[in-house]
Amino acid sequence: MTPRVQPGLGELLRYVAELIDQGAEARYRALNLTYRPRYTPVLRAMAAGAESVTDITTRTHLTQGAVSQTLSLMTAEGIVARHALEDGRKSGFHLTRKGKHLLEVLTPHWRTTFAAIAALEKEIGHPLLRVLEDTAHALERQDFAARLEAAGT
Repeated sequence: MTPRVQPGLGELLRYVAELIDQGAEARYRALNLTYRPRYTPVLRAMAAGAESVTDITTRTHLTQGAVSQTLSLMTAEGIVARHALEDGRKSGFHLTRKGKHLLEVLTPHWRTTFAAIAALEKEIGHPLLRVLEDTAHALERQDFAARLEAAGT
């Protein structure tokens, strides 16, 4: 029998994200929603008042490219629509009627999601969200490439 290789950080993070997305997608199907989990941070940012790509990027942990791609998909699905901002230099986005309905349906689901996260954290005995936030902040202070360099010396 071949021994298992200890998984690395990236592998475990991707696996956990995959398991979470699978569960979320199953729940969306149960709610009769055609919805991609990647829309959630954008929708939540827009619900909090974000209007431009820059606003959404600032309010989330997403790159500008990821936000732009997600908004393109959401526009194609009729969830958001583009409009000119007052300064005329940038475009903004707003929720369409479909997007507003989606937000009404998803808001209680998101409360349930955070309750499920709290239950998961209790089960594993670790404040998972805080650990991930702390990890993100540490990597913002010193990126992983620099940490690899330091570990190799």
